[in-house]
Amino acid sequence: MKVLMIGGTGLISTGITRILLDRGDEVWHYNRGQRSQEFAGKLETIVGDRYDHSAFENQMKELPAFDCVIDMIGYAPADVESLLRAFGGKCGHLIFCSTVDVYAHPASSYPILESEPFNPTAWDYSQNKALCENILWDWYRKEKHPFTVIRPVHTYGEQGAVLHTFGGSSYHLDRLLKGKAIVVHGDGSSLWSAVHRDDAALAFTNAVCNRATYGNSYHLPGDECITWLQYHERVAEGIGAPSPKFVCIPTNILYPWDKRAYITSINFRYNNCFDPTAAKRDLGYRYTISISQGAKMIYDWHVANRRLEDSDNVLEDDKIIAEWTRRTASIKL
Repeated sequence: MKVLMIGGTGLISTGITRILLDRGDEVWHYNRGQRSQEFAGKLETIVGDRYDHSAFENQMKELPAFDCVIDMIGYAPADVESLLRAFGGKCGHLIFCSTVDVYAHPASSYPILESEPFNPTAWDYSQNKALCENILWDWYRKEKHPFTVIRPVHTYGEQGAVLHTFGGSSYHLDRLLKGKAIVVHGDGSSLWSAVHRDDAALAFTNAVCNRATYGNSYHLPGDECITWLQYHERVAEGIGAPSPKFVCIPTNILYPWDKRAYITSINFRYNNCFDPTAAKRDLGYRYTISISQGAKMIYDWHVANRRLEDSDNVLEDDKIIAEWTRRTASIKL
């Protein structure tokens, strides 16, 4: 099978590439050639800027036909309009990587189904992904060309960071290991889900030229749909840290106080719980790496590569905790 991936060296793309090569497929990448990756197998790389749409389309005219094209880096309507000019009807199967953030917060019901209407929050990334999907679905309804959308939840790899109320950074792991209190938004009861890159990559790979996926969209969530308190407890367990000490602060107070909590104000504060039934049925999707296991993998990589941040050098969390404690000390419960 001949597969072109637009992107190819990013988080999920790297996992997809390795699996495709391992099973003997011929893989092509189109990217700027700025990331060095070692892959074993037949891989061709075309260097170019996908966001220079005219140049991209001209380069694509010179390439052979592909059984499948996977767009991992389409982020704006102009990107997918260019994609359709380049490949609409000119490849066997088109797969678009979207996001679960195309849905409204809060959703109409939980777990969220693929049929949930789009109504993303005021975040350029999610709004543009929804617009991209709308263009592609309009095209599919007219052309009926083999087309699939995959919407991963937060996907991580060893070189990333465990998420927390202030985003993602490795100093959070160091705080847990040192037994320092951690800030959690709200009362810590909103639900969260995450998936390791390798689990997500296998699902993408199994979608390639899979007739059961044509005209369908799929969630790739973790099987652990848990509260943020449970999430941090499992992270702590995975890295061998003591049971976490939590300082819970309402999001509507926390974000004006510390702009690092922006992603919490538009996303983490809401329930993120998605139905994986369709992906398990059609893509053979399996959740094999737990949050505890994933946290240990991240921690081990950061330690081995001397990338673990020292939380003693990040003072903002301690300042917020001290100020919150001072302000709430007189409250009688």
